[in-house]
Amino acid sequence: MKENFLSPEYTEFLEALKTRVSLSQYKAVRAVNRELILLYHYIGTEILSRQKEHKWGSKIIDKISQDLTSAFPDMKGFSSTNLKYMRLFAESFTYEEISQQSADQLPWFHLVTILVDEKDPVARKFYIQKARQHGWSRNVLSMQIETDLYKREGKAISNFKNRLASSQSDLAQQTLKNPYLFDFLSLGKKAHEREVEKALVSHIERFLLELGEGFAFLGRQYHLQVEDRDFYIDLLFYHIKLRCYVVIELKTGEFKPEYAGKLNFYLSAVDDLLRHPGDNPSIGMILCRSKIGVLAEYALRDMTKPIGLAEYRLTEALPDNLKSSLPTIEELEAELLKDVKKVTKELKNSPLKNSN
Repeated sequence: MKENFLSPEYTEFLEALKTRVSLSQYKAVRAVNRELILLYHYIGTEILSRQKEHKWGSKIIDKISQDLTSAFPDMKGFSSTNLKYMRLFAESFTYEEISQQSADQLPWFHLVTILVDEKDPVARKFYIQKARQHGWSRNVLSMQIETDLYKREGKAISNFKNRLASSQSDLAQQTLKNPYLFDFLSLGKKAHEREVEKALVSHIERFLLELGEGFAFLGRQYHLQVEDRDFYIDLLFYHIKLRCYVVIELKTGEFKPEYAGKLNFYLSAVDDLLRHPGDNPSIGMILCRSKIGVLAEYALRDMTKPIGLAEYRLTEALPDNLKSSLPTIEELEAELLKDVKKVTKELKNSPLKNSN
C-alpha cells in the first residue's frame, strides 16, 4: 500500500511532532537560562563574601575576570563589568527572592537593565514581573522604566469598583495609567483633539505600547447611528483580556463634567449595538491634557457606566522665543549656496588646477 504523505492524518501527526520539539527547545533554553542566572548569583554572592572576609579591594574583580576568562576561554560573561553586575545582583536579591520573583526566567541583561536603571527594590520586582508576564524586549523594558510605568499604572480616577464585578474591576483599574505619555508626538499646546487622534493613529504601534497589553485598535471617529442621528467615537478598542470594548475620548481643554455624561451615552450605545453576548460591559476612558481631580471624581460618582479618567502629555513644540532665534529654511539654503560658491571659487584658483 502506497503511503499518502499529504493525508490529514500525516499532517496532524507532523504538527504534533513539531509542537513537541518546539516545546522541548523552549524548556531547554529556559533551563539553561535558569542555570546561568543562578551561576551569576552564586559568583556575585561569593565575591561579596570574600571581599568582606579578606578585605579585598575593587581590583580583585579584574583579577577574577582574567583568571576565569583564561580557565574558560569559550565562555563569555566573565568581563570585569559583568562581574560587577553579578555582585550587584547578589546585593539586590537573595537566592529565595530569585525563585519567588521568577527572576531566573528573564535573560541576564534584562535583569542588568532593571538593576542599573531602577533603584527602588519594590519597583525592581514590579518590572521583573511585568517583563516576564508580557515578554518585553530589552528596549521595551528600558522604555517602561524610563517612563516610570511603576508609578503610573493603575493610577487613573475611575468608578470601576462600583460599576464592574470584582473579578473585572481590579484588572480594569490596573489596565489604566495616569498620566499617559505620548512623548512620541510633537504637536504643541494648541493641538486640537482631531490632530491628536490623527497623530496617535499614524503612530499606532507606539500608541498601543503606551496603552498597554491587550488593546486591539478598531477605529478612529468610529461611526454609531442612533435612530436618525450620527455619532462618532474618537477612538474605539477591544481589550483581549478584559473581553470588552474600550471607548476613548480625547480632550485638549480642561475637564468638564458633561464629558462624562456624553461618554456614558456612547457606552450605552456600544453595549447595545456592538457588544456580543460573551462580552463584558464596555469601558470608557477620557484622556485630558489638563489636570484632573475632585471635579472628575464628582462627575463619575453617579454615572451608570464604568468610566476612567486620566491625563496625557505630549512633547511640547519649541517656544516662540527659541523659534525666533533659529534660522529659517530659506536662510539655511542661502547660507549653503554661499558656501558652495566660495568652495567653487577656491577650486578655480587652486595651484593644482593651474598646473594642469
